Amino acid sequence: MVSTDRHLFSAGDGEVKAWLWAEILKKGCKELWCRQPPYRTSLEVPEINALLLVPKENSLILAGGDCQLHTMDLETGTFTRALRGHTDYIHCLALRDRNPEVLSGGEDGTVRLWDLRMAKEVQTIEVYKHEECSRPHNGRWIGCLATDSDWMVCGGGPALTLWHLRSSTPTTIFPMWAPQKHVTFYQDLILSAGQGPCVNQWQLSGELKAQVPGSSPGLLSLSLNQQPAAPECKVLTAAGNSCRVDVFTNLGYRAFSLSF
Repeated sequence: MVSTDRHLFSAGDGEVKAWLWAEILKKGCKELWCRQPPYRTSLEVPEINALLLVPKENSLILAGGDCQLHTMDLETGTFTRALRGHTDYIHCLALRDRNPEVLSGGEDGTVRLWDLRMAKEVQTIEVYKHEECSRPHNGRWIGCLATDSDWMVCGGGPALTLWHLRSSTPTTIFPMWAPQKHVTFYQDLILSAGQGPCVNQWQLSGELKAQVPGSSPGLLSLSLNQQPAAPECKVLTAAGNSCRVDVFTNLGYRAFSLSF
């Protein structure tokens, strides 16, 4: 799921749906609209694994089981392009705001950089081919990634690794053996989560600063509220293999959990 001030977008079963926050708050709302990308075949509808908002062009990018990145114009609701290059399904997306460029990570073990202006792939990093990152026993899949200017952090089957994008060079290997499912930059830290109940806080040097336990046996998603309009409301939420969403109002401890 991704969100704007007015809309919530959700996907998973091959369709993307939009919901109005004003209606959601009333409880019992109905979806505003539902769209399906133009898949190559109608015989099988692939799953959607990742959504990404691109505010500068008012678009939504979705990717998943058909190995493509589909761009939808949020003004018209039409799909404007499909970016092809991955040879297996796509797990995750991240946006480089300045450029505008999008990174994608997939089951094929690659991270691919796409220039949205030219609508083409401009860089490929085959993470599993770097000996210091490779962990063959876990596979080659890339399950999470995040960007900050010229830096990227990604993980999954290979080790969680910090990369310098311009040189395609791995600079820091984080000593975490369990595959990571979500990662994000936060100030001078990197936050990651995956197998196990803890949110991991890493220094950029690779040192593990802290592990903060949550209530789920494994974590699949982290969400950090960093809205500039509300700097006092920096809240981290974590969810995974349970019915609870953990809320961290301070990164050092879990404040409370929401149960559904």
